Amino acid sequence: MSDTVQIFVRAAFVENLALSFFLGMCFFLAVSRRVETALGCGAAVLGVQTFTVPLNQLIHARLLRPGALAWAGLPEVDLSYLGLLSYIGVIAASVQILEMVVERFFPALFRRLGIYLPLLTVNCAILGGSLFTVERAYGFGEAAVYGFGSGFGWALAICMLAGVREKLAYADPPEGLRGLGLCFLVAGLLSLGFLGFAGIELR
Repeated sequence: MSDTVQIFVRAAFVENLALSFFLGMCFFLAVSRRVETALGCGAAVLGVQTFTVPLNQLIHARLLRPGALAWAGLPEVDLSYLGLLSYIGVIAASVQILEMVVERFFPALFRRLGIYLPLLTVNCAILGGSLFTVERAYGFGEAAVYGFGSGFGWALAICMLAGVREKLAYADPPEGLRGLGLCFLVAGLLSLGFLGFAGIELR
């Protein structure tokens, strides 16, 4: 199996940001009441992740890491301490552009997502994707695949949870499990299901 496919499968299933690392759970639980909303939210996360992860990798590799400014005659300069600030800045700008596009072309979805759309800026799943890319020293192409795979995995997880929650609206659970209690239980079971991918050996 090619390295590209391995990175995608690992990002989307084996190390799913929502169900393996539990990143972005506040957003994950709040917006997963309806499949239609979850699809829109998942598409937004997928788009932001696919765009920001390789861009942040490029910024780190060309500007921030030790020796990155050798092309400018400054090989001793290390700006890696600015990494977190720059990654969040890129994510914030991307989310702002996305918010304007959604408001213009998908007003119904914009109203349903409400405050959660601008909160994508501080979604730790999106920031986590950029940080994992830097930590694993991915190249630009690998970062692009990882960004798409991690965004796809997060979108898949929230759509699955929303589908189960819509069906559970017709159930009659015990009083103590109603609301978020049952949602946490379902999310835990989905997480156990995705844990099964951890045993897959990619060749």
